[in-house]
Amino acid sequence: MKTLAIITARGGSKRIPRKNIRPFNGKPIIAYSIEAAIESGVFDTVMVSTDDDEIADTAVRYGASVPFRRSAATSDDHATTSDVLEEVLNVYAGRGEKYDIAACIYPTAPFITSARLREGVEMLQRSSADTLMPVVRYSYPPQRAYEIEDGMLKFRAPEYMDARSQDLVPWYHDAGQFYIFRTERFLETHRITAGEILPLEISDMEVQDIDTETDWTLAELKYRLLNEQ
Repeated sequence: MKTLAIITARGGSKRIPRKNIRPFNGKPIIAYSIEAAIESGVFDTVMVSTDDDEIADTAVRYGASVPFRRSAATSDDHATTSDVLEEVLNVYAGRGEKYDIAACIYPTAPFITSARLREGVEMLQRSSADTLMPVVRYSYPPQRAYEIEDGMLKFRAPEYMDARSQDLVPWYHDAGQFYIFRTERFLETHRITAGEILPLEISDMEVQDIDTETDWTLAELKYRLLNEQ
């Protein structure tokens, strides 16, 4: 069973310019994803899909392959992650290289570890699921959320108004780090989240969205705290 790690890193970041190769605690942020994928030991190939020469050079320097450039169609603001993954798999297939399992790994997720990637691949291989997704439990029950209507607070779901927090079913959200999926199912449906999805629960200390300068600063602080522990 052949496995492929695809790190998606286009050059056109808007909110944080050159985000994918910006230094994060001393090295380009994409390096963390590359090194985790390589050190996991579960991928036959670790590649970066990019349209950018500087990103490509950085990727190669940290051990990934960049066997071809991303097309213009998958490099603009309207291209989806699925579009990028499908292009990569189809180019490899055209070269006679077929992969059974692939991982989509984001380039700005420095909390990814080789252990988590290895755990994810092994969990999926042992299961009948189509995809594995890392998820984080909401810290406060969403069932007890409020909304504002005409300037006043009201319960979003009044049926849970008197429910105890410990009696509510936990809800989870996508950790936004990676997905591991069976390529055949993905190419049939064109969706990473099609079919049965296996959860890999991780703590909120292992997750940080990085969309603003404040997010970046918080991520660096959290990363240092996590690694000191």
